Amino acid sequence: MNTLSTNDHRRDFAGMTYVYPVLSRRAGGVSVGINLNPNNACNWHCVYCQVPDLVRGTAPDIDLGLLERELTAFLSALTPGDYLARHVPEGLRVIQDIAFSGNGEPTSAKGFDRIVERVAACRDAAGLATVPIRLITNGSLVGREEVRRGIARLAAAGGEVWFKVDAGRAEDIERINGVRIEPATVAHRLQTCAQLAPTWVQTCLFAWDGQAPTEEQIDAYLACLDAAGVDRLEGVLLYGVARESMQPEAPRVAALSADTLDACAARIRESGLTVTVSP
Repeated sequence: MNTLSTNDHRRDFAGMTYVYPVLSRRAGGVSVGINLNPNNACNWHCVYCQVPDLVRGTAPDIDLGLLERELTAFLSALTPGDYLARHVPEGLRVIQDIAFSGNGEPTSAKGFDRIVERVAACRDAAGLATVPIRLITNGSLVGREEVRRGIARLAAAGGEVWFKVDAGRAEDIERINGVRIEPATVAHRLQTCAQLAPTWVQTCLFAWDGQAPTEEQIDAYLACLDAAGVDRLEGVLLYGVARESMQPEAPRVAALSADTLDACAARIRESGLTVTVSP
């Protein structure tokens, strides 16, 4: 019998195209994932990404009817059914969220705002209106009107955004995320998102060629968050690499010690932000 594990986030666990369950360290229980990028296409290339055969690109056209049927059926199996008892370790059998995550940038899907609306409707129809809907995003497409509408609809449904910020210098962003972006642009996008919905910053810290992030790099990261407006943010979700990268850069990426992550968290807390740590 297959059992969910925090170290195994396979998108095909439930045998569906768009819907998959994971046991999430950061959510603290079962997360029902919505994978809008089954083609493994993303507009970023993060060196720690666990998606195999990752390619540059955007989400394919989404079969919204199929997504609704899969989500409705899966939520039905989770609630009155015995799915949790069969596949989830005791003590973790709780649905913590429905999350737009998956194998690429979810906001690249056409009609993202309509997708959010339909997912919220499926959740409510399943009697799970109190379960939050989360968007896990690199924030690169918040300039699009339909993405901003989708984020606003997410907020109206009681949801929140986990917005990726891994570094605060252009050269570090390029090295880690595979895109050339100025920190001021990241800060502006983060600020825009936080004005639309409750927004957490999601940050992955790791050793690169055996070297932990330097004081200068942490200072630049904090300056980026400060430019976005610390008072607008819910806090920081700080995490390490618990699963092996599937990218060519994998040999250069290694987990930091729990003590090092905790020290970085302490630095971030000095700025007034709430920080949670997932080694």
